[in-house]
Amino acid sequence: MTSVAQLLAGSGLPRAEARLLLAEALETTVEALIARPERSVDDACAARYARLRARRVSGEPIAYLRGRKEFHGREFVLSPAVLVPRPETELLVELALARLRGRPAPRVLDLGTGSGCIAVTLALECRPASVVAADRAAEALAIARDNARRLGAAVEFVLSDWFSQIDGRFDTIVANPPYVASTDPCLRALAHEPHGALAAGPDGLADLRRIVAGAPAHLNPGGWLAVEHGYDQGPSVRGQFARAGFDAIETHRDLAGLERVCLGRWAAAGRD
Repeated sequence: MTSVAQLLAGSGLPRAEARLLLAEALETTVEALIARPERSVDDACAARYARLRARRVSGEPIAYLRGRKEFHGREFVLSPAVLVPRPETELLVELALARLRGRPAPRVLDLGTGSGCIAVTLALECRPASVVAADRAAEALAIARDNARRLGAAVEFVLSDWFSQIDGRFDTIVANPPYVASTDPCLRALAHEPHGALAAGPDGLADLRRIVAGAPAHLNPGGWLAVEHGYDQGPSVRGQFARAGFDAIETHRDLAGLERVCLGRWAAAGRD
């Protein structure tokens, strides 16, 4: 048998990643590994760790290897059928919550829900809200439903290609759609995540155009649309909002200082 310290020393991975994977293999915590680096690891656990390590070296996200990822202070179950939640998407959630506060019983729609991290968080952080989450992938909806059940969130799930199966109007619509250009070299580094949830045509704006154009027919007067987009897409997305008839259009930057979320208010009753 070998020790925790020996396995970590020979991992070839950043120490933090190696600890996470070894803790997963041993079904323990990172803190326990740090406290007892001399702990012996039996052959079965060492082999389990070796498999996880090999998958990580091949580029597979740690979140898939562990089957879960934290988002907005809660742990969400994942699989390669859905994107790994990113910290920058928490900005989208915070902006949506700010516009829901004070409304007695708002209706909220989350388009392209994936793991359900946005819809579940909004439902739990804004209890008066009635939240609908849509996705065009049945596998994604199954994961989102499981996350809602585990975390105790009341969310209605709909199998829908953006607005195609959505009825009624909402006070807030949020979306983190695909926004990477189909020719962007960065997609190679994201090969383990679902391509259809990342790429959106030659300029990455195909799905954003559909969402912005379709939103007015599903928003109450004074309702808000908030979308996440690529770091260089802010001017184009603001233009789409303006042409669709939104006002109070804003772009907010993420913690890296990059333009990341655009939102606007549908205030023109009768225009749609």
